[in-house]
Amino acid sequence: MSTTLFRNCLIVRDARSPFNPVRQDILVDGDKVAAIEPAGYLRDADEIIDADGKLAAAGMINGHFHSWDHYIKGRVENLPMELMMPYLRPAQPLQLTDRQVYLRTMAGAIESLRTGATTIVDDMSLGPSLNRDHAEAALQAYDDSGVRAYLGFSMIDRPIVDSWPFVEKCFVPELLEQLRSLPRPAGEDLLGLVRDLAKNHHPADHRIGVLVAPSAPHRCTDNFLKACRALADELELPTIIHVLETRLMAITAGEFYGRSMIEYLYDIGFLAPNTSLIHAVWLTPRDREIIADTGATVQYNPFSNTVLGAGVLDFRALQEAGVNVSMGSDGCGIPFNCSMNTTIKFGACLPRIRDADYEKWPASADIWEAATVGGAIAFGRETDLGRVEPGYKADFVLYRLDSSGLLPLNEPVRQLVHGETVAGIDTVVVNGRVAVRDGKLTLIDEDSIISELQAVHAELKDQIMSSEESARPVFEGVAKAYRMALERPVAPDMTRALLEDRAQNAGNE
Repeated sequence: MSTTLFRNCLIVRDARSPFNPVRQDILVDGDKVAAIEPAGYLRDADEIIDADGKLAAAGMINGHFHSWDHYIKGRVENLPMELMMPYLRPAQPLQLTDRQVYLRTMAGAIESLRTGATTIVDDMSLGPSLNRDHAEAALQAYDDSGVRAYLGFSMIDRPIVDSWPFVEKCFVPELLEQLRSLPRPAGEDLLGLVRDLAKNHHPADHRIGVLVAPSAPHRCTDNFLKACRALADELELPTIIHVLETRLMAITAGEFYGRSMIEYLYDIGFLAPNTSLIHAVWLTPRDREIIADTGATVQYNPFSNTVLGAGVLDFRALQEAGVNVSMGSDGCGIPFNCSMNTTIKFGACLPRIRDADYEKWPASADIWEAATVGGAIAFGRETDLGRVEPGYKADFVLYRLDSSGLLPLNEPVRQLVHGETVAGIDTVVVNGRVAVRDGKLTLIDEDSIISELQAVHAELKDQIMSSEESARPVFEGVAKAYRMALERPVAPDMTRALLEDRAQNAGNE
């Protein structure tokens, strides 16, 4: 294995350790940090990189992202999540080649590396057919880019239309029958794909790995969720699932299960460590207690939640309950980016509009920890990811100290969260390899890929517009269900995640 010496930088080891304003050297041996010593102490290495004028910090972990909606970025806005779904998962999906899948996946990898993330967790949809070649194309894109990635397949074994309440009242029978008959992969085939890919892409042994990703409780049958849990346990794979993102999901839980989604998942034995509950905005105190007791993680997606009007997660309540919190950007079809730099800024500031008690606002250290160490804990990597320390994977970013957000440098973590922009990212190291240098990706021909992506997008325009047109009847039915749900109250002790909902609740007291 080769060694690389990053000489003469400042280092933020993690969110909580006192910052040492003395320049140091980082020795990377293979894929790990071998040593950190005062500048000039370490002299020999196969390659020496001058890091003078740079600040080293752990690469962020994007715990939730969708690569499959890159081609429709910017097409729809000003809609809540449920009304976005007919466009994000259309009845007439785009028909893509393996190369087109590769390119859209590469777009997310490029943006992630350019915005401070060294790990991506991609909840990719394979659409109505189980296309092994599409999965392989995505894995290859991540491998080529140099990023660390976990790939799941947004697995669903129920008709999408039956994931919403009140559908018998909101859709005409003919459309309902048509939507229920749409093709979709069988649950056992999806699980078989994960099992097969894990042989050569287990995240414990590979930079590019797979995980188990049932889309959401209300999009899956009980038996399928139990089978997902069993496979994750058998293969020791992380698990991700969307839970209680929106007010409508809270109403859906009552309609489908007669209890919270968290209580339902607990009752069927789904909750466990290395299990990420994506969003989890609308929680009760009992929900938070269950999540903490089972060792599951809540994935905080603040910018996406804002774009969709889903509400503001109660960060402090999760902390006080002992819940691990990590962070994610969500897919580009919703916030139109996958920037963790944007994510942490929204994550730090949004809780301030839900609570006037400033002592409950998360500090920058809380947010940076969630974006690094919290993500490592979520995926069972707390002993080798999320920190710049000897023995940990060499996944870190070098920020220019002359960038506007860090000039002058007083409190690095605060300035990384609130002030730093992506313009300050100079070098990105993943698994010991330099993936970005002088602000450009080093392992791929970035300009060529971007040019090809733009050409492919132009070729897909007619398909995209036709797909959107097919979504209109579905949109109208979901809109009716959405309005019906607004008339239903949520549980009195549930997080009041929307200001409107809080005002209504106050008026009823």
